[in-house]
Amino acid sequence: METLIINIPEKKITLVKQMLKKLGVTIQQPGKTNISAYKQKIANISIWTDDDLKVFEESKTAFDSFKPQQW
Repeated sequence: METLIINIPEKKITLVKQMLKKLGVTIQQPGKTNISAYKQKIANISIWTDDDLKVFEESKTAFDSFKPQQW
């Protein structure tokens, strides 16, 4: 089974849903967000310190100072 997400103009929602139901399409209503599960999920996101990000800045600086050879 395939999942399809489509944007339907508000004036056509009823018509499109009726047509899809006649074709045997199952229309899922968006589920309610479980706030406590969401909070738990984002609580596990790691926090990067300035020292962690320093490596990226140094790499960017080194890359920006790279000069291609002239042929």
